[in-house]
Amino acid sequence: MSVTTATADGTIEGPLPEAADIVVVGAGQAGLSVAWHLRRLGMRPGSDLLVLDRGPGTGGAWQFRWESLRLDLAHKVDDLPGMRELGLSFDTADPSRPARDIVREYYARYERHFDLRVRRPVHVHRVHTGKDGAFVLETDHGTVRATVLVSAGGTWARPFRPHVPGAADFTGVQISTPEYRAAEDFAGQRVLIVGGGTSAVGFLHEIEHVASDTLWVTRRPVTFTDTVDGPGAVREADEAARAGRQLPSTVSGTGLPATPSNLAARDRGLLVARPMFTSIEPDGVRWDDGTFEPVDAIIWATGFRAELTHLAPLRLREPGGGIQVEKGRSVREPRLFLAGYGPQASTIGANRAGRTVARQAFAELDRPDTEARSTEGMR
Repeated sequence: MSVTTATADGTIEGPLPEAADIVVVGAGQAGLSVAWHLRRLGMRPGSDLLVLDRGPGTGGAWQFRWESLRLDLAHKVDDLPGMRELGLSFDTADPSRPARDIVREYYARYERHFDLRVRRPVHVHRVHTGKDGAFVLETDHGTVRATVLVSAGGTWARPFRPHVPGAADFTGVQISTPEYRAAEDFAGQRVLIVGGGTSAVGFLHEIEHVASDTLWVTRRPVTFTDTVDGPGAVREADEAARAGRQLPSTVSGTGLPATPSNLAARDRGLLVARPMFTSIEPDGVRWDDGTFEPVDAIIWATGFRAELTHLAPLRLREPGGGIQVEKGRSVREPRLFLAGYGPQASTIGANRAGRTVARQAFAELDRPDTEARSTEGMR
């Protein structure tokens, strides 16, 4: 029998089990929500329920975000199910503290309180099916078999950069959103920021008084709106997921918030976007009309793709580039669930989808539903 121990921060150490009824890959918002609901349904974390996370600590993708990022209307984190039981809520968190520190702390307390026994860091390299039909997960800590698989890996590890001729010849700095650390890294430089989402806008605000100059480029016209169409964006993502297409960016369906800060920045010329350039040269970028702008650094805040590379051996990709998913379940492989995918991709969507995915995944095991247990049973 393998022996596991828990460290002071709640990390579970020891060899991975050879098999589990349900394996959840990813311990961010979606993965923890699914795990909480599965535990409520009667599953035992660490034995018939196994949660794997490749991050070195708690917090999902938030643990890697830049120090200056704070929790606000543009970067909201929804509470995990059951979090209020701990006396915690992101709505009342200290707005002066770095968002990454708050999320890491709250998630660590959450995992310990509900004894979710997350195993980290464990990187799932690939998933295939064995002769008996079970999923076989090949990890950097050995092989694990699963009857049902919930993939909740998010998007942070797969930033998207559009192909632009000449990008490889640029002699300045090029980074994507996950590589951004601090505005001071761009002191005195002429910085070009590409992207129409909240990260791009945040970078522009931060770098404005540090860089010698900033330029903003977006692939589509920018709209500042008082009414963000969240339901519309969810519908678009759901339609794409059901059809197996690449998922649309969130901002394409919602627009940017017309906050006083954003409107003031627009009026003073900071948040005035130019159309996408057509080529990159060693010391700058060029538009199709021949206009050239010299720049020292390019920040690609152009969104992300879902982390699905570990699922490639299952051959579930559709001609449209995505996996066909309905209500969090793979259409082609009904024992595979993708939590936080498509319409569930926001922190609110991922959280709400946890119960839906958990109940469907649990039903695949053909066990009695014990969700009616008292809250005491969760401790």
